[in-house]
Amino acid sequence: MNIWTVTAIALLVCMVGPFLRCIRGDAVSRLVALEAGSSICVIILLVLCEAYGRAPFVDLALTLAILTFGAGLVFARFLERWL
Repeated sequence: MNIWTVTAIALLVCMVGPFLRCIRGDAVSRLVALEAGSSICVIILLVLCEAYGRAPFVDLALTLAILTFGAGLVFARFLERWL
């Protein structure tokens, strides 16, 4: 197990906070947790790419980053009705 794999596991542990906030938070904190969790997922994928030297993880990470930004905007627009 190399240092990159250990880093990915440590970042995976950091996903617990946003996950719990998505379950038990109000609407605005759920949106913030969604964005934070998605950013951590992108970083995890990039660390795994460095660990195993596979290029598809980079494509997946970049696609996730772009789609997360759009999903956050759509979700914020949807929440605008109730705030």
